Amino acid sequence: MEEVNALKIRNNLGAVLDRLNDTGEPILVSKGKKIRAVLVTPEQFQKRFLDWQAKEEKQRFLDNVKQLRKKGIGSTDSLTLLRQIRGYVS
Repeated sequence: MEEVNALKIRNNLGAVLDRLNDTGEPILVSKGKKIRAVLVTPEQFQKRFLDWQAKEEKQRFLDNVKQLRKKGIGSTDSLTLLRQIRGYVS
């Protein structure tokens, strides 16, 4: 795994992203002597953090349901809400 310091990323972001894309190997980002972040491809992020994303979507759904339960809340009905969650309506 490659390690790159923050200054090098700031000065050569395009090249670092190209290496990430070419190798597909995560890149460690350091500042000072500590690792502060890790760069991964979008595919790796989606594969590794699918549970995290599902948790966020579940929370958004529950928040929307709570809003629907309140009296006098807009004109959003449950069918429209389900369509939004499933991605049919933006």
